[in-house]
Amino acid sequence: MGEVVERAGAVHVLVNNAAHCESPDTVDTLTYGSLERHYRVNAIAPALLTSQVVERRRGRESLCVVNVTTDAARAFSGQTGYGTSKAALEALTRSTALDLAGRGVRVNAVAPGPVQTGWMDEELVARVEGIVPMGRVGEPGDIADAVVFLASDQARWVTGQVVQVAGGHAL
Repeated sequence: MGEVVERAGAVHVLVNNAAHCESPDTVDTLTYGSLERHYRVNAIAPALLTSQVVERRRGRESLCVVNVTTDAARAFSGQTGYGTSKAALEALTRSTALDLAGRGVRVNAVAPGPVQTGWMDEELVARVEGIVPMGRVGEPGDIADAVVFLASDQARWVTGQVVQVAGGHAL
């Protein structure tokens, strides 16, 4: 983070978008190693990056953190390590929002539903379209628009929120 600030200057927006998901990921297949990998990428890295950005903030420079979680954090079978690690990220979002609000730092999260980034075949797309109330899978732009909103001045009084961007999936 020190090198980033040295090269680019102050960080005004941090988007924690990395994710790790293994399959199978059920309670019957959990291992210490799989849980550690899920939590290291999905919860620990965002916590440490947020801490580093806040530490390097000068005075009252604007700073907004947007964490990218998932609607699987609300409980989906077959996504035990992934879902629980992203639920930890949602808890981190709320706790750091409370810790940092008095310093003028906003922390929010976006929780995407099923988004087509090339991993779904036609059969899965058809199944997902049948269970998403808005009748389609998400597109990367749907998520990006929500992140841009939360990072913008239009969301200047929004903190500690997890915004579901899922077409009504997992309500």
